[in-house]
Amino acid sequence: MTGGSLGSQGFAYQAIGAATLLALFVASLFVGVGELAIGSLASDPEALRLIMISRLPRTLAALLAGSALAIAGLVMQTLARNRFVEPSTAGTAQSAALGILVVTLVWPDASLGWKAAGAAVTALAGTSVFLMLAHRLPPTQPFLVPLFGLVYGGVIGAAATFAAWHLDLLQYLEVWMTGEFSGILRGRYELLWVAGALVVLAWWTADRLTMLSLGRDVSIGLGLNYAGMLRLGLVIVSAITALTVVVVGTIPFVGLVAPNIVSRFAGENLRHTLPWVAGGGAALVLACDIIGRLIRFPYEVPVGTILGVVGAVLFLFLLLGRNSND
Repeated sequence: MTGGSLGSQGFAYQAIGAATLLALFVASLFVGVGELAIGSLASDPEALRLIMISRLPRTLAALLAGSALAIAGLVMQTLARNRFVEPSTAGTAQSAALGILVVTLVWPDASLGWKAAGAAVTALAGTSVFLMLAHRLPPTQPFLVPLFGLVYGGVIGAAATFAAWHLDLLQYLEVWMTGEFSGILRGRYELLWVAGALVVLAWWTADRLTMLSLGRDVSIGLGLNYAGMLRLGLVIVSAITALTVVVVGTIPFVGLVAPNIVSRFAGENLRHTLPWVAGGGAALVLACDIIGRLIRFPYEVPVGTILGVVGAVLFLFLLLGRNSND
């Protein structure tokens, strides 16, 4: 479906998307071990307290993390000029986890804010190295970039695991490598609002990011500050990834699946697709978090595990569909 056909049916798609996201939002509030009913909120103070302290923060965290990771994936794909990369498969998330480990060793009592800052620095360095090396790969073989990203991320993850093993911090590192929302409470997720602000920044610079995707020579010829936009894109990807890893851990495939699904029916114009990508990422994470709460009720399966399966299946479907259309 082309961007023009989407425009002729835009209102219907927007209504369906908004209704789906709202339904998932409400379902997330009332799915859990503690029984809740909508009617009890007005008469039961404990029910309202559970909503405000646990369920609402968890739902907002899933919404913010999903939308931000989807946008981070879209921006990374723009920087790498490749549709098959995202932070968790290109070393960014692994670099962020390594940064958290380093900050913890240097400053054991560091707050979440300082851990996020350290994670952002290492994520920025790791992503910069990935892009520098990825741009040296033959552009005629696009699948080399994601394969290199998987190897590169695996090496960084192995280094972090080796260091954590020697320092007896493997269980601590696992907290940041597996994404889950079970520990989210009021006062524990608010850093994700910064990731939400970075989503707004990405939307504000969407036209320049679209120009950036045309390549260095073309974008400079159009008057774009190529180096400046490249640095801004790196900051957006690194900061979003660091914030989500610090607050909820590593959540894979969101930044890979959501942009590719949206591009199928909405085209490649970032200004137009950014809201769809953000909404799709939020819906995907919310849905997988709800599945994780129900699949072994009353126990929970981490959302990172659910998305590792669901995201891989969706990505294979997109990949096979692309090949059949070529």
